[in-house]
Amino acid sequence: MTLRSTPRRHWLKFSALAAATLALAACGKKEEAAAPAAPASEAAPAAKAEPLKIAFAYVGPVGDGGWTFAHDNARKALEKEFGDKIQTSFVEKVPEAADAERVFRDMVGQGNKLIFGTTFGYMEPMLKVAADTKDVKFEHATGYKQADNMRTYDSRTYEGAYLAGVVAGAMTKTGTLGVVGSIPIPEVIRNINSFTLGAQSSNPKVKVKVVWVNEWFNPPQETNAAQTLINGGADVLMQNTDSSAVLQTAEKNGKYAFGWDSDMTAYGPKAHLGSAVINWTPYYIAAVREALDGKWSAGAGKHSWWGVKEGAIDLVSISDAVPADVKARVEQARAGLKDGSFVIWKGPIAGQDGKDVLAKDQVADDKFLSGINFYVKGVEGKVPTGK
Repeated sequence: MTLRSTPRRHWLKFSALAAATLALAACGKKEEAAAPAAPASEAAPAAKAEPLKIAFAYVGPVGDGGWTFAHDNARKALEKEFGDKIQTSFVEKVPEAADAERVFRDMVGQGNKLIFGTTFGYMEPMLKVAADTKDVKFEHATGYKQADNMRTYDSRTYEGAYLAGVVAGAMTKTGTLGVVGSIPIPEVIRNINSFTLGAQSSNPKVKVKVVWVNEWFNPPQETNAAQTLINGGADVLMQNTDSSAVLQTAEKNGKYAFGWDSDMTAYGPKAHLGSAVINWTPYYIAAVREALDGKWSAGAGKHSWWGVKEGAIDLVSISDAVPADVKARVEQARAGLKDGSFVIWKGPIAGQDGKDVLAKDQVADDKFLSGINFYVKGVEGKVPTGK
């Protein structure tokens, strides 16, 4: 059998086709070799900015249910608002004494660039530390001295006291109200007077007794003071101290009282007529945002004093025992404070001696309010001298 050979013309076609294929393959390899390298990965993102470290010094325990509790709630609100842009910390039960300076210096040493001191007695220690650490921002609550890197802020607590007074004057059966005072500084005296003015708007014949404990937070002393007032005929109590002791004492004695700084309803639900609460959150958010945006500023006269208008103070959780017409008067006063149509400190207002401290239609300015060191007519006793 003879093998059939492939015709030459077919072989030539095959050879030509193979050569062309090999040439194309070779060309492709050259193109691959000549192709530019894959683009380098994009540049790594810039390092994430370090969070702004913020520290708070508290005069009481965070669980006091009042003043410090309100500040700490606002601190937590900051964390929720700004997330990982900030990092907060606090030190509680810092005395209003030289030890406060040590705490502030330690806060600086830990890298905090914004420090809040939340009580009047921190003013001088904070001023000293601020003078030595110009790259740190300081905020002092309720004070009146400022520096290039330290400013002050406050809440118009007297507005909440007035609203409570409107209720108290309507609810008293004895005509005698009692106030447990903390420290006799203008802030506290102003609150006592404003509570009295509010009560007189409901009951012009009401009188107010005061017992001082000379501390912001001392539950046993607050309890003793409240009991003394009740024994003296007071059937509605107000306080300017930081614990719930006054409300609890009223509850045990079958009397009425108000919460202060925070909503204290749970501590004495039968006695509770309402709570004059401070909401520090609006101011703290504004201050921190300024610091983050590079717009924070301080200096002489740099002071913020926020009230009902700014959402910084209010009377909340008014009891069902309060008549509807009294609640309506509270709402009317609240609305007036918010839109500016109502002013608490507008004459005629008389002092204890019966002489006007504000003439008819005269409106107190903030300088007047900041220096109040007298009782209005209707408050019994004398203002203590000194701290």
